Amino acid sequence: MVELPTQEFDMKGTNENFSPWNKGKIVGRKAPLRLRDIWAIRVRLQLRGRPRELALFNLAIDSKLRACDLVALRVHDVSHGQAIATRATILQRKTCRSACFEITDQTRNAVAAWIADTGVAGDAYLFPSRVRRSAHLSTRQYCRIVHRWVAEIGLDSSAYGSHSLRRTKAALIYHRTKNLRAVQLLLGHTKLESTVRYLGIEVDDALELSEQTEA
Repeated sequence: MVELPTQEFDMKGTNENFSPWNKGKIVGRKAPLRLRDIWAIRVRLQLRGRPRELALFNLAIDSKLRACDLVALRVHDVSHGQAIATRATILQRKTCRSACFEITDQTRNAVAAWIADTGVAGDAYLFPSRVRRSAHLSTRQYCRIVHRWVAEIGLDSSAYGSHSLRRTKAALIYHRTKNLRAVQLLLGHTKLESTVRYLGIEVDDALELSEQTEA
């Protein structure tokens, strides 16, 4: 598991002793999960009775949200009264653009079970922090959880990160439909070129064609 820094920041977001976590490391686009990986993690979380992580994982896959938006979700973002919504819309922090996403049956069940277990409601954060200084689960802790998930099913955790979950369903949708515009809308990208770069599809498609061609 990759250990991330634990420096505390002042109100201006600076620290004289701060050193970037990726200093001296090779950092590239994190791989999406494969379908079998998704189910391996999901089943493991179910069998081990980890309702918070199951709800977090399922919602991360469905929502395709950035980590900062996922951890800051409130109960009312994904529910209508006592019922979990089938679709949700939030305002993205990075782009200030709305993002819409579906909430599948298994995700609704997992989220409902988590809400029932914790009793959170209304304007409360869906994933409250377990430490006093933070109102909700931090992106740093979420990243650690993601690394643990992939390591537990035997994958190299250094090849994956929180963006892997954002990219996972988008990549599956593209490979099944080749509909770039749909993926662009689901990811909330303003430019189609951003979606192309994000998925790395030009390289993947070129390699796939090359593999299918005998010389």
